[in-house]
Amino acid sequence: MTVRTRIEDGGVAVVTLDRPERHNAIDLETAAELAAVWRGFRMDESVRAVVLTGAGDRAFCTGIDRAVRVTQPPSPYSVDDPLLTIGPKANDLWKPVVAAVGGMACGGAFYLLGEAEFIVAAEHATFFDPHTSYGMVSAYEAVYMAQRMPLGEVARMALMGTAERLTARRAYEIGLVSEVTPAGADPVAAALRAAAVIASYPTAAVQGTVRAVWAAKEAALAQALAHAPQLIALGNLPPERQAGLFAGRAREYRAR
Repeated sequence: MTVRTRIEDGGVAVVTLDRPERHNAIDLETAAELAAVWRGFRMDESVRAVVLTGAGDRAFCTGIDRAVRVTQPPSPYSVDDPLLTIGPKANDLWKPVVAAVGGMACGGAFYLLGEAEFIVAAEHATFFDPHTSYGMVSAYEAVYMAQRMPLGEVARMALMGTAERLTARRAYEIGLVSEVTPAGADPVAAALRAAAVIASYPTAAVQGTVRAVWAAKEAALAQALAHAPQLIALGNLPPERQAGLFAGRAREYRAR
């Protein structure tokens, strides 16, 4: 199992991405497990709120595992993306989700953060989007973040790639993060405190509020995401060239 779950007293579930040796990157098994967890929570009345986090303190999630190979259809109008089903809203779960981020959150992590109600981050957390550095279009990630951040900040993060990281403090200043925990404090504990309060309220009212907040941005989000497959298919470098860029930057990083 690459996704761990536990239920706290008071009806708060803690979902942990458990691949710390891979910076909690998502492979096909993890993607399937996340979808199954969210759909299971739909039917579990003991779960009233959720905290989502990653194992260890080096990374919340670094997106899709680079070892994963997903065969793509030959049409530029279609893209098969295993991350499209990893989020709670994609699985019709309207119970509130609080993300607790420690370390790196980048790339495909934004599929998850984009479907959380709000984000608590450790002081050492960083946010960045490496797509352009590796010859890839940031489409889904940029669209999700445009729902949570000022447009200029989204553009800067997406276009700067691996050259720049958004600090937790800056993320708080621009509204991506709602709380930054001080050095040495556990962001999961802070997220649990907030989730426990929410879980103590009448569940129908809470879920209705989650649905209303999501409805406020749903139409624009759906229209924007509809363009993503074509943009990715037309703008991405071939996989072997992406791999070459990734390997080159990895060697450069190790040499520092």
